[in-house]
Amino acid sequence: MITEAGNDPKVVGLVYITAFAPDKGESVSSLIKDPPPDAPVPPILPPQDGFLFLDRAKFPASFAADVDAAKAEFMADSQVPWGVEAFNGAITQPAWKTKPSWYLVATEDRMIPPPAQRLMSKRAGATVVEVPGSHAVYVSRPDAVAGFIAKATKGV
Repeated sequence: MITEAGNDPKVVGLVYITAFAPDKGESVSSLIKDPPPDAPVPPILPPQDGFLFLDRAKFPASFAADVDAAKAEFMADSQVPWGVEAFNGAITQPAWKTKPSWYLVATEDRMIPPPAQRLMSKRAGATVVEVPGSHAVYVSRPDAVAGFIAKATKGV
């Protein structure tokens, strides 16, 4: 989302937290289309009424492996669906090409493989920090994530 929205003149920098940082013409769908043989595959269910959900039973292990079990279950039950259009929406102008960016790699992520995060952050020229954690690192390691964001704000 911020890759395109970051083009707004009021945006001075981009902070990615274990996220997709697509290039021009790429979408989330295109970035996950051909995973390496050993990469985890996100448990995305077939679309329903134009929306995507993660398989509730696989959610904790895939999305929130380092989060307390009860909290991970709550997250699975309360997940917000993605619109298929957003999933397939291609970037027209990546803001990271003209604005500074920071990227937090979650080293235990099973949704976006860490090697893919490193590749995207490198091509974006981002300042990178690696933190042990799942895709839900903002829940399991909030102090590390908040500290990373605070450093980024000082960098613009």
